[in-house]
Order: sequence, then C-alpha cells, then structure tokens
Amino acid sequence: MLIKIYPENPNSREIDKVVQVLRDGGLVIYPTDTVYAIGCDALNVRAVEKICKMKNIDPRKVNLSIICYDLSNISEYVKVDNSTFKLMKRNLPGPFTFILNANNNLPKIYKNRKTVGIRVPDNNIIRELVRESGNPILTTSIHDDEDEIIEYFTDPELIHEKYENEVDIVIDGGMGGIEPSTIVDCTVDEYVIVRQGKGELFES
Repeated sequence: MLIKIYPENPNSREIDKVVQVLRDGGLVIYPTDTVYAIGCDALNVRAVEKICKMKNIDPRKVNLSIICYDLSNISEYVKVDNSTFKLMKRNLPGPFTFILNANNNLPKIYKNRKTVGIRVPDNNIIRELVRESGNPILTTSIHDDEDEIIEYFTDPELIHEKYENEVDIVIDGGMGGIEPSTIVDCTVDEYVIVRQGKGELFES
C-alpha cells in the first residue's frame, strides 16, 4: 500500500493508519532527513527478525539502530553520560546516528552487539509515527552501503513497485535524499566519527 503523507503537516488519520500497522508487527518504508528507510516497532522481536532476514542483516555482527521521538526517554534504552547527552542535544533532530551501549530494556536481539544506534531524524513524518506509536522504531536504509543510491531508492513510487510484496506500507513523503547519516561512536572515551554522511557534527 502506498500512502501519501506531507512532511510539513502530517495527516493524523494517515499517521494512525501506519501506527496500527506498526503495532500489528508490520513493516513500513518511510522518509527520513537522509534516505528512505524501512522500519518496524523496535520492541517487536518478530518484526525485527523479519527486517533482519529481508535485509540479510546478522544482528550479531551489525549495529541495529532505533528512531526516538526526542532525547527525553533515551535512557530507557541506552546508557548515556552527560557529555554525550549534550553532544546529541546540540545535533538532534538531525542526520546523525549515535552509537551507544544498550541497556537491559531492549529485547535480546539487540544485546548480541551490546550497542545500538540512536536516531532522531529531522523529519515530521517518522517522528510523529514514533510519538503516536509510543515505541521507538527499528530503522535501516532500504539500500545497502555498497549500493549506489539510484532512482528507485529515492522515488517513493518506484520504491513501492520494488518492495510492495515485502512490506505493508510505503509512505510517499516526497523525493528522498541520497546521502546517509553521519555515524558517531560514543561508546569510547573520545567519540569517533565512523562514517561521515550528510551531517556536520556541531561540537560546541
């Protein structure tokens, strides 16, 4: 199913429709402030396993990332010290993934790596989905890192054509970007940028 939602003013009826799919364990493709991504309720282990299988992700070897509405409740899912929190607060919402140590509230599938990526994209559609569903959303780009980001990764109608049999909903939130997020590893004493993407980290 292809649903049109305008990022400037997401329609609550359409948001509710997608939230119901997420609560039922469905998979959704949505826009972010970087590229189009696929996600599910991050606390629904079966749905997470479905995405890992679909994307050929081994959660023992690859960091999983979750989208939160804001930073107010991230301590429910990760261990975060004051300096890291301040760094995140200066840069979020924005095109960053911050790698942090997971705590015991996330399902076991996240604990294989003991770390998890935190995203708060500057995109009203996905943040409204998180806020309305009440749970974070597991997120992964629809393309793989080695893929060239070509038209069917950025045009929602082409994305729908390609993935309509694998996901429950594709959200048309306009044309997607081609540059991934900047990944910042905050599990070490001095944070490290492990992938420079769209975001320029603001440090002070």
